[in-house]
Amino acid sequence: MIKHEHLDYKSFIKLIKSERIRLGGNINLKIYGTLQCKSGKRMKVINRVFFASELEAKTHGFRPCGHCMKTEYLKWKNGFI
Repeated sequence: MIKHEHLDYKSFIKLIKSERIRLGGNINLKIYGTLQCKSGKRMKVINRVFFASELEAKTHGFRPCGHCMKTEYLKWKNGFI
């Protein structure tokens, strides 16, 4: 898990290109989603964290976003995960 507030712009882009950042999350709400998610783009930088994989996000106790990851969210909500 990488906190956004600890990254400068160049480091952030480099991590995305190297695929060390593939998902974003809200540390307060414990929700993760895609980097293109409109909900995720609106959150404050201080609350934003990044993950390399869904497994990493789940390991840290995060759940899928209901907006950008509908299928995964419905599985989580119905207890299949």
